[in-house]
Amino acid sequence: MESSHVIAITNGEENIGDRNKENKTFQFRLPPTISHLGKNAVHCVSITSNLRQKHMQSEHDTRKKIHCIKVGISLALVSLLYLLNPLFDQVGENAMWAIMTVVVMFEFSAGATLGKGLNRGLGTIIGGGLGSLAAFFAQSIGMGRVGNSIIIGASVFIFGSVATYLRLVPSIKKRYDYGVMIFILTFNLVVVSGVRVHMKVWDIARERLLNILIGFIVCVCVSLFVFPLWASDELHHSIVSRFLDLANTIQDCSGECTKNVSEKENQPGTNLNVCKSVLNTKSKDESLANFAKWEPWHGKFGFCYPWGRYLKIGEMLRELAAFILAVGRCLEASKEPMACLRESQWVQLETCEAIESRVACIVRGLGESMKQMRKCDAKESMLAQLKAARTDLMMLISTSKMVELEDEQVVAIGSFVFLLMEVIGKVEELVKEVEDLGDVVAFSTPTTPLSS
Repeated sequence: MESSHVIAITNGEENIGDRNKENKTFQFRLPPTISHLGKNAVHCVSITSNLRQKHMQSEHDTRKKIHCIKVGISLALVSLLYLLNPLFDQVGENAMWAIMTVVVMFEFSAGATLGKGLNRGLGTIIGGGLGSLAAFFAQSIGMGRVGNSIIIGASVFIFGSVATYLRLVPSIKKRYDYGVMIFILTFNLVVVSGVRVHMKVWDIARERLLNILIGFIVCVCVSLFVFPLWASDELHHSIVSRFLDLANTIQDCSGECTKNVSEKENQPGTNLNVCKSVLNTKSKDESLANFAKWEPWHGKFGFCYPWGRYLKIGEMLRELAAFILAVGRCLEASKEPMACLRESQWVQLETCEAIESRVACIVRGLGESMKQMRKCDAKESMLAQLKAARTDLMMLISTSKMVELEDEQVVAIGSFVFLLMEVIGKVEELVKEVEDLGDVVAFSTPTTPLSS
Protein backbone atom coordinates (compact mmCIF):
# COMPACT_ATOMS: atom_id res chain seq x y z
CA MET A 1 0.00 0.00 0.00
CA GLU A 2 1.46 3.35 -1.00
CA SER A 3 0.85 4.90 2.38
CA SER A 4 2.96 2.21 4.06
CA HIS A 5 6.08 3.42 2.16
CA VAL A 6 5.71 7.06 3.11
CA ILE A 7 7.24 6.76 6.57
CA ALA A 8 10.24 4.79 5.31
CA ILE A 9 11.26 7.40 2.70
CA THR A 10 13.74 9.98 3.97
CA ASN A 11 14.32 11.93 0.72
CA GLY A 12 12.11 13.28 -2.00
CA GLU A 13 9.97 15.39 0.31
CA GLU A 14 8.37 17.28 -2.54
CA ASN A 15 6.82 14.13 -3.98
CA ILE A 16 5.62 13.06 -0.54
CA GLY A 17 4.05 16.47 0.01
CA ASP A 18 2.35 16.29 -3.39
CA ARG A 19 0.87 12.88 -2.70
CA ASN A 20 -0.24 13.93 0.77
CA LYS A 21 -1.80 17.05 -0.66
CA GLU A 22 -3.71 14.95 -3.17
CA ASN A 23 -4.86 12.52 -0.47
CA LYS A 24 -5.99 15.39 1.75
CA THR A 25 -7.89 17.00 -1.08
CA PHE A 26 -9.66 13.77 -1.88
CA GLN A 27 -10.55 12.90 1.73
CA PHE A 28 -11.29 16.21 3.41
CA ARG A 29 -12.15 18.86 0.80
CA LEU A 30 -15.44 17.49 -0.44
CA PRO A 31 -18.28 19.86 -1.33
CA PRO A 32 -20.57 20.98 1.55
CA THR A 33 -23.05 18.14 1.23
CA ILE A 34 -23.94 15.03 3.19
CA SER A 35 -23.92 11.57 1.70
CA HIS A 36 -24.98 8.35 3.39
CA LEU A 37 -22.91 5.49 2.04
CA GLY A 38 -23.34 2.03 3.48
CA LYS A 39 -24.45 0.96 6.92
CA ASN A 40 -21.33 1.74 8.88
CA ALA A 41 -20.12 4.98 7.31
CA VAL A 42 -21.75 8.36 7.06
CA HIS A 43 -19.72 11.11 5.42
CA CYS A 44 -20.74 14.61 6.47
CA VAL A 45 -19.12 17.79 5.22
CA SER A 46 -20.68 21.10 6.33
CA ILE A 47 -20.40 24.61 5.00
CA THR A 48 -17.19 26.35 5.91
CA SER A 49 -17.30 27.61 9.48
CA ASN A 50 -15.35 30.72 8.51
CA LEU A 51 -18.16 31.83 6.19
CA ARG A 52 -20.71 31.35 8.96
CA GLN A 53 -18.54 33.25 11.42
CA LYS A 54 -18.21 36.13 8.98
CA HIS A 55 -21.97 36.15 8.47
CA MET A 56 -22.58 36.14 12.23
CA GLN A 57 -20.05 38.94 12.72
CA SER A 58 -21.78 41.00 10.04
CA GLU A 59 -25.14 40.49 11.73
CA HIS A 60 -23.68 41.44 15.11
CA ASP A 61 -22.19 44.63 13.66
CA THR A 62 -25.60 45.54 12.25
CA ARG A 63 -27.22 44.91 15.65
CA LYS A 64 -24.66 47.15 17.33
CA LYS A 65 -25.43 49.98 14.90
CA ILE A 66 -29.16 49.57 15.56
CA HIS A 67 -28.54 49.71 19.31
CA CYS A 68 -26.50 52.90 19.00
CA ILE A 69 -29.26 54.57 16.96
CA LYS A 70 -31.91 53.53 19.48
CA VAL A 71 -29.94 55.01 22.37
CA GLY A 72 -29.59 58.25 20.43
CA ILE A 73 -33.35 58.34 19.79
CA SER A 74 -34.09 57.79 23.49
CA LEU A 75 -31.71 60.54 24.59
CA ALA A 76 -33.21 62.94 22.05
CA LEU A 77 -36.73 62.24 23.33
CA VAL A 78 -35.93 62.78 27.02
CA SER A 79 -33.98 65.92 26.14
CA LEU A 80 -37.30 67.44 25.08
CA LEU A 81 -38.07 67.78 28.78
CA TYR A 82 -35.43 70.51 28.84
CA LEU A 83 -35.95 71.91 25.36
CA LEU A 84 -39.74 72.39 25.44
CA ASN A 85 -40.89 75.04 27.89
CA PRO A 86 -44.27 73.43 28.74
CA LEU A 87 -42.54 70.21 29.74
CA PHE A 88 -39.75 72.01 31.59
CA ASP A 89 -42.30 73.96 33.60
CA GLN A 90 -43.78 70.67 34.80
CA VAL A 91 -40.59 68.81 35.72
CA GLY A 92 -38.04 71.58 36.21
CA GLU A 93 -34.42 70.73 36.97
CA ASN A 94 -35.45 67.20 37.93
CA ALA A 95 -35.56 66.40 34.19
CA MET A 96 -31.93 65.37 34.62
CA TRP A 97 -33.20 62.21 36.37
CA ALA A 98 -34.99 61.14 33.20
CA ILE A 99 -31.80 61.57 31.16
CA MET A 100 -29.79 59.67 33.77
CA THR A 101 -32.37 56.88 33.66
CA VAL A 102 -31.95 56.46 29.90
CA VAL A 103 -28.16 56.47 30.16
CA VAL A 104 -27.93 53.82 32.88
CA MET A 105 -30.95 51.72 31.88
CA PHE A 106 -30.78 51.27 28.11
CA GLU A 107 -29.13 47.92 27.38
CA PHE A 108 -28.34 46.01 24.20
CA SER A 109 -31.30 43.63 24.32
CA ALA A 110 -34.94 44.27 25.13
CA GLY A 111 -34.86 41.76 27.99
CA ALA A 112 -31.88 43.44 29.61
CA THR A 113 -33.55 46.85 29.29
CA LEU A 114 -36.81 45.60 30.75
CA GLY A 115 -35.08 43.78 33.58
CA LYS A 116 -32.94 46.76 34.46
CA GLY A 117 -35.89 49.14 34.12
CA LEU A 118 -38.15 47.11 36.39
CA ASN A 119 -35.34 46.73 38.89
CA ARG A 120 -34.76 50.46 38.82
CA GLY A 121 -38.47 51.17 39.19
CA LEU A 122 -38.93 48.81 42.13
CA GLY A 123 -35.76 50.04 43.79
CA THR A 124 -36.81 53.66 43.35
CA ILE A 125 -40.37 53.13 44.65
CA ILE A 126 -39.38 51.07 47.68
CA GLY A 127 -36.30 53.14 48.47
CA GLY A 128 -38.14 56.42 47.99
CA GLY A 129 -41.09 55.27 50.06
CA LEU A 130 -39.02 54.01 52.98
CA GLY A 131 -36.73 57.02 52.77
CA SER A 132 -39.72 59.37 52.94
CA LEU A 133 -41.15 57.47 55.92
CA ALA A 134 -37.82 57.56 57.74
CA ALA A 135 -37.41 61.31 57.13
CA PHE A 136 -41.02 62.01 58.08
CA PHE A 137 -40.61 59.95 61.27
CA ALA A 138 -37.45 61.86 62.23
CA GLN A 139 -39.15 65.22 61.66
CA SER A 140 -42.38 64.30 63.47
CA ILE A 141 -40.65 63.21 66.68
CA GLY A 142 -39.31 66.71 67.11
CA MET A 143 -36.15 65.79 69.02
CA GLY A 144 -34.21 68.65 67.45
CA ARG A 145 -31.46 68.62 64.89
CA VAL A 146 -29.23 66.25 66.85
CA GLY A 147 -32.07 63.78 67.49
CA ASN A 148 -33.14 63.88 63.83
CA SER A 149 -29.56 63.22 62.72
CA ILE A 150 -29.30 60.23 65.04
CA ILE A 151 -32.54 58.70 63.75
CA ILE A 152 -31.62 59.30 60.11
CA GLY A 153 -28.08 57.95 60.63
CA ALA A 154 -29.44 54.83 62.33
CA SER A 155 -31.95 54.22 59.53
CA VAL A 156 -29.26 54.66 56.89
CA PHE A 157 -27.04 52.16 58.73
CA ILE A 158 -29.79 49.56 59.20
CA PHE A 159 -31.31 49.70 55.71
CA GLY A 160 -27.92 50.00 54.02
CA SER A 161 -26.51 46.99 55.86
CA VAL A 162 -29.57 44.80 55.26
CA ALA A 163 -29.76 45.73 51.56
CA THR A 164 -26.05 45.07 51.08
CA TYR A 165 -26.45 41.65 52.69
CA LEU A 166 -29.31 40.89 50.29
CA ARG A 167 -27.02 41.72 47.37
CA LEU A 168 -24.78 38.87 48.49
CA VAL A 169 -27.57 36.27 48.39
CA PRO A 170 -27.03 34.34 45.10
CA SER A 171 -30.73 34.07 44.14
CA ILE A 172 -31.27 37.82 44.67
CA LYS A 173 -27.95 38.87 43.16
CA LYS A 174 -28.71 36.93 39.98
CA ARG A 175 -31.85 38.90 39.03
CA TYR A 176 -32.33 41.81 41.44
CA ASP A 177 -28.84 43.08 42.23
CA TYR A 178 -29.35 46.31 40.28
CA GLY A 179 -32.71 46.94 41.96
CA VAL A 180 -31.23 46.54 45.45
CA MET A 181 -28.40 48.90 44.55
CA ILE A 182 -30.91 51.51 43.32
CA PHE A 183 -32.87 51.02 46.55
CA ILE A 184 -29.77 51.91 48.59
CA LEU A 185 -29.05 54.95 46.43
CA THR A 186 -32.63 56.25 46.43
CA PHE A 187 -33.18 55.66 50.15
CA ASN A 188 -30.05 57.61 51.07
CA LEU A 189 -30.78 60.47 48.67
CA VAL A 190 -34.35 60.91 49.89
CA VAL A 191 -33.79 60.55 53.62
CA VAL A 192 -30.70 62.81 53.67
CA SER A 193 -32.24 65.41 51.34
CA GLY A 194 -35.16 65.80 53.75
CA VAL A 195 -32.77 67.24 56.34
CA ARG A 196 -31.07 69.94 54.29
CA VAL A 197 -33.48 70.82 51.48
CA HIS A 198 -36.25 73.21 52.49
CA MET A 199 -38.90 71.20 50.73
CA LYS A 200 -41.32 68.47 51.66
CA VAL A 201 -39.82 65.02 51.44
CA TRP A 202 -42.88 63.68 49.68
CA ASP A 203 -42.46 66.26 46.91
CA ILE A 204 -38.82 65.28 46.40
CA ALA A 205 -39.69 61.60 46.08
CA ARG A 206 -42.68 62.27 43.84
CA GLU A 207 -40.80 64.47 41.34
CA ARG A 208 -37.84 62.15 41.08
CA LEU A 209 -40.08 59.13 40.67
CA LEU A 210 -42.04 60.91 37.93
CA ASN A 211 -38.90 61.72 35.95
CA ILE A 212 -37.51 58.24 36.37
CA LEU A 213 -40.85 56.87 35.15
CA ILE A 214 -40.63 59.09 32.04
CA GLY A 215 -37.13 57.80 31.28
CA PHE A 216 -38.29 54.23 31.84
CA ILE A 217 -41.24 54.60 29.46
CA VAL A 218 -39.03 56.10 26.75
CA CYS A 219 -36.47 53.28 27.07
CA VAL A 220 -39.05 50.50 27.03
CA CYS A 221 -40.99 51.91 24.07
CA VAL A 222 -37.89 52.45 21.94
CA SER A 223 -36.42 49.08 22.94
CA LEU A 224 -39.59 47.10 22.19
CA PHE A 225 -40.97 48.89 19.15
CA VAL A 226 -37.90 50.15 17.24
CA PHE A 227 -36.14 47.12 15.73
CA PRO A 228 -36.19 45.11 18.99
CA LEU A 229 -33.11 43.06 19.82
CA TRP A 230 -34.11 39.99 21.86
CA ALA A 231 -31.80 38.21 24.29
CA SER A 232 -33.85 35.04 23.76
CA ASP A 233 -33.09 35.06 20.03
CA GLU A 234 -29.40 35.55 20.71
CA LEU A 235 -29.33 32.67 23.23
CA HIS A 236 -31.19 30.39 20.83
CA HIS A 237 -28.91 31.15 17.89
CA SER A 238 -25.82 30.89 20.09
CA ILE A 239 -26.76 27.36 21.21
CA VAL A 240 -27.58 26.31 17.64
CA SER A 241 -24.28 27.67 16.28
CA ARG A 242 -22.39 25.67 18.93
CA PHE A 243 -23.97 22.45 17.70
CA LEU A 244 -22.82 23.20 14.16
CA ASP A 245 -19.33 24.35 15.20
CA LEU A 246 -18.73 21.27 17.33
CA ALA A 247 -20.01 19.06 14.51
CA ASN A 248 -17.50 20.67 12.16
CA THR A 249 -14.72 20.18 14.70
CA ILE A 250 -15.57 16.49 15.05
CA GLN A 251 -15.60 16.28 11.25
CA ASP A 252 -12.13 17.84 11.17
CA CYS A 253 -10.90 15.26 13.68
CA SER A 254 -12.18 12.53 11.38
CA GLY A 255 -9.23 11.02 9.59
CA GLU A 256 -6.58 12.69 11.74
CA CYS A 257 -5.51 9.32 13.11
CA THR A 258 -4.88 8.02 9.57
CA LYS A 259 -2.40 10.75 8.70
CA ASN A 260 1.22 9.72 8.57
CA VAL A 261 4.08 11.48 10.35
CA SER A 262 5.05 13.77 7.45
CA GLU A 263 1.45 14.92 7.11
CA LYS A 264 1.28 15.64 10.84
CA GLU A 265 4.43 17.72 10.69
CA ASN A 266 3.79 19.66 7.50
CA GLN A 267 0.04 20.22 7.61
CA PRO A 268 -2.01 22.06 10.22
CA GLY A 269 -4.02 19.80 12.52
CA THR A 270 -7.57 20.14 13.68
CA ASN A 271 -8.59 23.64 14.71
CA LEU A 272 -9.58 23.26 18.35
CA ASN A 273 -10.13 26.96 19.04
CA VAL A 274 -13.87 26.37 18.62
CA CYS A 275 -13.83 24.00 21.59
CA LYS A 276 -11.95 26.55 23.69
CA SER A 277 -14.48 29.26 22.86
CA VAL A 278 -17.39 26.93 23.71
CA LEU A 279 -15.84 26.21 27.09
CA ASN A 280 -16.02 29.94 27.92
CA THR A 281 -19.74 30.42 27.22
CA LYS A 282 -21.22 29.69 30.67
CA SER A 283 -21.42 33.29 31.90
CA LYS A 284 -22.82 34.44 28.55
CA ASP A 285 -25.53 31.77 28.61
CA GLU A 286 -26.58 32.59 32.17
CA SER A 287 -26.71 36.31 31.42
CA LEU A 288 -28.78 35.85 28.25
CA ALA A 289 -31.15 33.40 29.98
CA ASN A 290 -31.66 35.89 32.80
CA PHE A 291 -32.50 38.66 30.35
CA ALA A 292 -34.73 36.36 28.29
CA LYS A 293 -36.90 35.68 31.34
CA TRP A 294 -37.85 39.37 31.46
CA GLU A 295 -38.95 39.52 27.83
CA PRO A 296 -42.62 39.45 26.75
CA TRP A 297 -44.12 36.96 24.33
CA HIS A 298 -42.54 37.40 20.90
CA GLY A 299 -42.03 35.22 17.87
CA LYS A 300 -41.76 31.55 18.83
CA PHE A 301 -40.93 32.24 22.47
CA GLY A 302 -43.86 32.51 24.83
CA PHE A 303 -44.23 33.29 28.52
CA CYS A 304 -42.43 31.02 31.02
CA TYR A 305 -40.30 29.57 28.24
CA PRO A 306 -37.97 26.86 29.66
CA TRP A 307 -34.70 28.75 29.31
CA GLY A 308 -33.32 26.57 32.08
CA ARG A 309 -33.25 23.68 29.61
CA TYR A 310 -31.21 25.82 27.23
CA LEU A 311 -28.72 26.31 30.05
CA LYS A 312 -28.62 22.54 30.58
CA ILE A 313 -28.01 21.94 26.87
CA GLY A 314 -25.29 24.60 26.93
CA GLU A 315 -23.62 22.81 29.84
CA MET A 316 -23.73 19.51 27.93
CA LEU A 317 -22.21 21.20 24.90
CA ARG A 318 -19.36 22.49 27.06
CA GLU A 319 -18.75 18.97 28.36
CA LEU A 320 -18.80 17.67 24.79
CA ALA A 321 -16.35 20.37 23.73
CA ALA A 322 -14.01 19.34 26.55
CA PHE A 323 -13.95 15.73 25.34
CA ILE A 324 -13.52 16.78 21.70
CA LEU A 325 -10.59 18.95 22.76
CA ALA A 326 -9.13 15.96 24.60
CA VAL A 327 -9.54 13.80 21.48
CA GLY A 328 -7.73 16.39 19.38
CA ARG A 329 -4.88 16.69 21.89
CA CYS A 330 -4.65 12.90 22.07
CA LEU A 331 -4.21 12.71 18.31
CA GLU A 332 -1.59 15.46 18.36
CA ALA A 333 0.34 13.75 21.15
CA SER A 334 0.26 10.33 19.44
CA LYS A 335 1.74 11.15 16.05
CA GLU A 336 4.17 8.28 15.62
CA PRO A 337 2.06 5.53 17.29
CA MET A 338 -0.92 6.45 15.15
CA ALA A 339 1.28 6.54 12.05
CA CYS A 340 2.51 3.03 12.81
CA LEU A 341 -1.04 1.88 13.39
CA ARG A 342 -1.85 3.26 9.98
CA GLU A 343 0.30 0.52 8.48
CA SER A 344 -0.90 -2.44 10.51
CA GLN A 345 -4.44 -1.43 11.49
CA TRP A 346 -5.61 0.63 8.52
CA VAL A 347 -9.06 -0.94 8.33
CA GLN A 348 -9.74 -0.41 12.04
CA LEU A 349 -8.61 3.21 11.94
CA GLU A 350 -10.90 3.75 8.97
CA THR A 351 -13.66 2.48 11.27
CA CYS A 352 -12.77 5.23 13.76
CA GLU A 353 -12.94 7.78 10.97
CA ALA A 354 -16.39 6.55 9.92
CA ILE A 355 -17.61 6.66 13.53
CA GLU A 356 -16.44 10.25 13.97
CA SER A 357 -18.19 11.24 10.75
CA ARG A 358 -21.38 9.57 11.95
CA VAL A 359 -21.24 11.36 15.31
CA ALA A 360 -20.60 14.69 13.58
CA CYS A 361 -23.63 14.17 11.36
CA ILE A 362 -25.83 13.44 14.40
CA VAL A 363 -24.64 16.55 16.26
CA ARG A 364 -25.31 18.63 13.15
CA GLY A 365 -28.80 17.12 12.88
CA LEU A 366 -29.55 18.09 16.48
CA GLY A 367 -28.46 21.65 15.74
CA GLU A 368 -30.72 21.81 12.70
CA SER A 369 -33.59 20.44 14.78
CA MET A 370 -33.20 23.23 17.33
CA LYS A 371 -32.65 25.84 14.63
CA GLN A 372 -35.94 24.99 12.90
CA MET A 373 -37.64 24.31 16.27
CA ARG A 374 -38.88 20.97 14.98
CA LYS A 375 -38.76 17.58 16.59
CA CYS A 376 -35.98 15.39 15.33
CA ASP A 377 -37.78 12.65 13.43
CA ALA A 378 -34.64 10.48 13.45
CA LYS A 379 -34.19 10.24 17.22
CA GLU A 380 -34.42 6.45 17.35
CA SER A 381 -32.14 6.18 14.35
CA MET A 382 -29.60 8.50 16.00
CA LEU A 383 -29.56 6.49 19.22
CA ALA A 384 -29.26 3.26 17.25
CA GLN A 385 -26.31 4.64 15.28
CA LEU A 386 -24.59 5.81 18.46
CA LYS A 387 -25.13 2.40 20.06
CA ALA A 388 -23.68 0.73 16.96
CA ALA A 389 -20.71 3.10 17.05
CA ARG A 390 -20.08 2.20 20.68
CA THR A 391 -20.16 -1.50 19.76
CA ASP A 392 -17.70 -0.94 16.91
CA LEU A 393 -15.30 0.83 19.25
CA MET A 394 -15.53 -1.97 21.81
CA MET A 395 -14.67 -4.50 19.11
CA LEU A 396 -11.77 -2.29 18.04
CA ILE A 397 -10.05 -2.42 21.42
CA SER A 398 -11.00 -6.03 22.17
CA THR A 399 -9.64 -7.50 18.94
CA SER A 400 -6.89 -10.07 19.14
CA LYS A 401 -4.67 -7.89 16.99
CA MET A 402 -4.12 -5.54 19.92
CA VAL A 403 -1.71 -8.09 21.41
CA GLU A 404 0.56 -7.61 18.42
CA LEU A 405 1.05 -3.90 19.19
CA GLU A 406 3.70 -2.21 21.24
CA ASP A 407 2.80 -0.77 24.64
CA GLU A 408 3.00 2.80 23.33
CA GLN A 409 0.61 1.97 20.51
CA VAL A 410 -1.82 0.24 22.86
CA VAL A 411 -1.88 3.29 25.14
CA ALA A 412 -2.35 5.64 22.18
CA ILE A 413 -5.27 3.82 20.61
CA GLY A 414 -6.78 2.93 24.01
CA SER A 415 -6.81 6.59 25.08
CA PHE A 416 -8.24 7.65 21.76
CA VAL A 417 -11.01 5.04 21.84
CA PHE A 418 -11.89 5.85 25.47
CA LEU A 419 -12.24 9.56 24.72
CA LEU A 420 -14.24 8.86 21.59
CA MET A 421 -16.64 6.70 23.60
CA GLU A 422 -17.08 9.58 26.06
CA VAL A 423 -17.92 11.84 23.11
CA ILE A 424 -20.55 9.33 21.99
CA GLY A 425 -21.99 9.21 25.52
CA LYS A 426 -22.37 13.00 25.63
CA VAL A 427 -24.01 13.03 22.22
CA GLU A 428 -26.51 10.43 23.44
CA GLU A 429 -27.38 12.72 26.37
CA LEU A 430 -27.80 15.63 23.98
CA VAL A 431 -30.17 13.64 21.77
CA LYS A 432 -32.42 12.90 24.76
CA GLU A 433 -32.25 16.46 26.11
CA VAL A 434 -33.11 18.06 22.77
CA GLU A 435 -36.02 15.65 22.42
CA ASP A 436 -37.24 16.54 25.93
CA LEU A 437 -37.01 20.24 25.07
CA GLY A 438 -39.10 19.62 21.97
CA ASP A 439 -41.76 17.89 24.07
CA VAL A 440 -41.88 20.71 26.65
CA VAL A 441 -42.15 23.58 24.18
CA ALA A 442 -44.14 21.58 21.59
CA PHE A 443 -41.72 21.61 18.68
CA SER A 444 -43.50 20.95 15.40
CA THR A 445 -43.22 17.54 13.78
CA PRO A 446 -41.42 17.66 10.41
CA THR A 447 -43.13 16.18 7.38
CA THR A 448 -39.78 15.39 5.78
CA PRO A 449 -36.46 14.43 7.33
CA LEU A 450 -34.22 17.30 8.38
CA SER A 451 -31.25 17.93 6.22
CA SER A 452 -28.10 19.75 7.23
